[in-house]
Amino acid sequence: MAAADVTTGEAPQSTASGRGRPRKQAAEGDCPRKGERTRRRILEAARRKFAELGYERATIRAIAAEAEVDKSSVIQYFGTKDGLFREAVRWDIPVAELTADDPAETVENLVRGMLGAWAADPDSPMAVLVRASMTSEEAAELLRGHITAQAVDPVAAMVDSPDARLRAALCGAMMMGVASQRYLLRMPDLAAADTEDILRLVVPVLRGLIDPEKAEPQG
Repeated sequence: MAAADVTTGEAPQSTASGRGRPRKQAAEGDCPRKGERTRRRILEAARRKFAELGYERATIRAIAAEAEVDKSSVIQYFGTKDGLFREAVRWDIPVAELTADDPAETVENLVRGMLGAWAADPDSPMAVLVRASMTSEEAAELLRGHITAQAVDPVAAMVDSPDARLRAALCGAMMMGVASQRYLLRMPDLAAADTEDILRLVVPVLRGLIDPEKAEPQG
């Protein structure tokens, strides 16, 4: 009986010469993982190029070169530049996981999470989409849809007020304004500020928006 292959746990197939060779399925075992790595590399390259050049000027050819793959590979995985862009800038805000019984804690979780994501990756999906939206109406429309679905809708559901959606929209606008001015525009005072100082000042303001009945008078 032929000995089992130590890397796959399968017995090699016999050949006319009596020597075994690994089954074809075993040789292809890494294909899904390799494909996922290639896909991830393309997405990372796409974010860099979209952030650097904007949606209109970034090309599939340039993104393929950045990812060190053939142009055909980009098309195989994502179809079109629009399909690649939508996948590259997709993000999810886990609002349910960040929501606490105390509205102030909820706000702090949201702001801290957003600032942390932007700080960790200057080419995060959200940051790339904000940059691209400055020069592309398609990107701007995608950003509006993302913010509405990912931020305004779930936050408005927490607010017990007739103007809940407006309050949620203002909350999102303030958070986005802080993040974009701190990490994209690099406004000196915001860029140099400690995260804890930002939270100390902005959390009470945002809490007043999502929890108007319990907001403490300022000043």
